[in-house]
Amino acid sequence: MEVPAETYREGEFTLARWQFADVPELVAAVIGSLEHIGPWLIWATGGYTTEDGAEFLRHSRENWRRGQTYDFALHVDGSIAGAIGLMTREGGVEIGYWLARGFTGRGLMTRAVALLTAEAFRLGAGYVEIKHDERNVRSGAVPARLGFTKVGEAPMEPPWAPSCAGTYHVWRLTPPCSAPAAP
Repeated sequence: MEVPAETYREGEFTLARWQFADVPELVAAVIGSLEHIGPWLIWATGGYTTEDGAEFLRHSRENWRRGQTYDFALHVDGSIAGAIGLMTREGGVEIGYWLARGFTGRGLMTRAVALLTAEAFRLGAGYVEIKHDERNVRSGAVPARLGFTKVGEAPMEPPWAPSCAGTYHVWRLTPPCSAPAAP
């Protein structure tokens, strides 16, 4: 897959590659959402510090350089509303995401995933996959809304977050086939 752009704008939101200047707002968004995301994300269960945010952004920058992950801040009205990333896999990508408290229930993540899915296919990905814990119904609603097919289940590597069952639901979408050329 080719390297994605560093910024995408669509309607009320912007996806922008994380910058070191984002650390304070990232940390504030995570801390303000610990009750909401902590049950599902192991890295958010013990609090979240400035050092955690800076470390995430260092890894994000290095992984982008290596072509392993492409992480974006989701901005709404100039505020960080969550995060979304493309993780390269053999022949395709996996998309991971979270939303900050106060930004759920608005279809933001569904639209952001749709945007990055289309972009991944444009850039040459053979498939897009989404994994979520079987108990995380809200995360599972995103691929279901977008026409992904649930292709199976997979065990999570421990440790996992407190609300997790330890089993991923795996969803997959392949690029639409182009119509055959007329004879």
